[in-house]
Amino acid sequence: MATKKRKPSAAFMKPVQPDSALSEVVGSKPIPRTEVTKKLWVYIKKNGLQDKKKRTMINADDNLKRVFGGKKQVTMFEMTKLVSKHMK
Repeated sequence: MATKKRKPSAAFMKPVQPDSALSEVVGSKPIPRTEVTKKLWVYIKKNGLQDKKKRTMINADDNLKRVFGGKKQVTMFEMTKLVSKHMK
C-alpha cells in the first residue's frame, strides 16, 4: 500500500544563498528554501523565541533582529516574507 509522495516544487528545492545576517542563523552554505525554514524553526525552538502567549508570534534575539529588519517581534507569516529578502 505505497502512497505516492508529493514531489516538492523544483523552485523550493533549488539551493539559495543566505546573506550574512541570515547565515548567522542557518549557516552560510547554499541550501533549499525548505531547509532554511526548518533551520529557522530549530533555532527559534532551541532559543525559546516563540511567544509563550501568542504562539504565532516570533520574538527576535539579536541575530534574528538583523534578519527581521530590526523588528523585535514578527508573525510567522511575516517572518517568511522577511527571510526571503535575505536569500539570493
